[in-house]
Amino acid sequence: MTEPIIEVNGLASGYVKGLNILQGVDLVLKEKEVVSIIGPNGAGKSTLLKAIMGLIPIFGGKIFFNGKELRDIKSHELIQKGIAYVPQVANVFPSLTIEENLEMGLWSTKDKQAQFFEEIYSMFGILFQKRKERAGNLSGGQRQLLALGRALISKPHVLLLDEPSAGLSPKAIGEVFEYIESINQKGVSILLVEQNAKRALRFCNRGYVLDQGRNAYTGLGKDLLNDDKVI
Repeated sequence: MTEPIIEVNGLASGYVKGLNILQGVDLVLKEKEVVSIIGPNGAGKSTLLKAIMGLIPIFGGKIFFNGKELRDIKSHELIQKGIAYVPQVANVFPSLTIEENLEMGLWSTKDKQAQFFEEIYSMFGILFQKRKERAGNLSGGQRQLLALGRALISKPHVLLLDEPSAGLSPKAIGEVFEYIESINQKGVSILLVEQNAKRALRFCNRGYVLDQGRNAYTGLGKDLLNDDKVI
């Protein structure tokens, strides 16, 4: 059995102490897996990613990365440890060029090698073509690819994605998910929050359904997709 790369045990978290959005959530992400988190609005899906990334306080429970507890570790230190995060909104710097956005992805790492850029440009050809343009001129789908590229340039082992399909056209959604699948095939474990539940469950190895800050259902993606209670 593959050991968990991320393990969440009884996590309680939120934005204001005493008003927990997450109320004892458990989750496991194993190496090279894609795990989807679905649920109704306000269930705590995005909050869970922010808690893992150290962006909001933890009031109870524990988070482990490669068997070691993450406690009082700042977000930029988590990037150095191999965790990258792509938020749902405001995930690029619109006034900077594509190339400058990618440079920001290396800000918290010790290495600043041209090889990293070459790998990103080889994966996302459109970013190379537009590398001198401002990110604010990109389409929604292209912005999402830039956000992915900036996250990947730090060479993460785990990628946290918050609703990558939000606001995109059906064609752009298909392209973004093709890239996400390619990223996973390169060995990156992915924890995915997605508003399109059917697409997420078809795409993932395993899924978690959150409801009111708690685990409601857990199982293989294909099983949850056909579960009457989840439907």
